Amino acid sequence: MSKLTKNRKAVLAKIEPNKVYKLGEAAALLKEITFTKFDASVDLDVRLGVDPRKSNQMVRGVVTLPHGTGKTVRVLVLCTPEKETEAKEAGADYVGLDEYIEKIKGGWTDVDVIITTPNVMAKVGALGRVLGPRGLMPNPKTGTVTMEVGKAVKEVKAGKIDFKVDKFGIVHSSIGKVTFTPEQIVDNANEFMNTIIKLKPTTAKGTYVQSVFLSTTMSPGLQIDPKSVETK
Repeated sequence: MSKLTKNRKAVLAKIEPNKVYKLGEAAALLKEITFTKFDASVDLDVRLGVDPRKSNQMVRGVVTLPHGTGKTVRVLVLCTPEKETEAKEAGADYVGLDEYIEKIKGGWTDVDVIITTPNVMAKVGALGRVLGPRGLMPNPKTGTVTMEVGKAVKEVKAGKIDFKVDKFGIVHSSIGKVTFTPEQIVDNANEFMNTIIKLKPTTAKGTYVQSVFLSTTMSPGLQIDPKSVETK
């Protein structure tokens, strides 16, 4: 068994075993239990009482976090020439079509979000084997297949993220950075949780939100009382 480091001991000393924290308490405590030299991400894990194997219990959606994610989001817009200026002016990092399709076929996926227009989806659809496993495939349901590419780029850059429940019934997402204030973390968490609650499938039985944990990249998870989330 490996020995506990000094930092690890300090972290464990600050956490009360088996305690279920209020959201505000946990957001403040995160700063005290994170010792990374980089700006760690703040992660939220929500276990839901759904069966993702059933299509009518799939939970998937998009949310715009009020304080963004704290990450620099690299956006590629695949579009025809008449939309290129709109995409560039909105802040897209890469704009084009055929040259980027060829790059992606060759294995290039050095972006975080891909936005495209409906009229080029026939070409983009051929990239499914490359983009699908990486979660990069544009989808009308998440607003990444649209004629309003400028609006879509601005929303993504401002903190719009998409999420879906995994096969274990858990929704996982980064909702900020440890350098955010506790109030900013709480605001983002509330917005994320409210979106999940609104997406509750009508076929879901029993307790919908079964557990919520807040953590940073290298910290232990802090269990959150779902009742401490401010519902709208």
